[in-house]
Amino acid sequence: MGKAEKTLSIVLRGTSDANIPFKDLCSLMLKLGFAERVRGDHYIYSREGVEEILNLQPVGAKAKAYQVKQVRTVILKYKL
Repeated sequence: MGKAEKTLSIVLRGTSDANIPFKDLCSLMLKLGFAERVRGDHYIYSREGVEEILNLQPVGAKAKAYQVKQVRTVILKYKL
């Protein structure tokens, strides 16, 4: 199991949203086919066929828990 698959399973499990490394979440978004745009510490992800635009920001080296939940919601909604 690769790092992206491991991160995906952790995100989908939803038990440790506050402990997901930000870089791993960014890598997962790219693996899922999202385009990345960076403005300062705002990492903005969009994808054709996905209505939502995800704006992710790090807290130190971790991702914000509510943003991990947003990512999980989009993955489940669009069955990515």
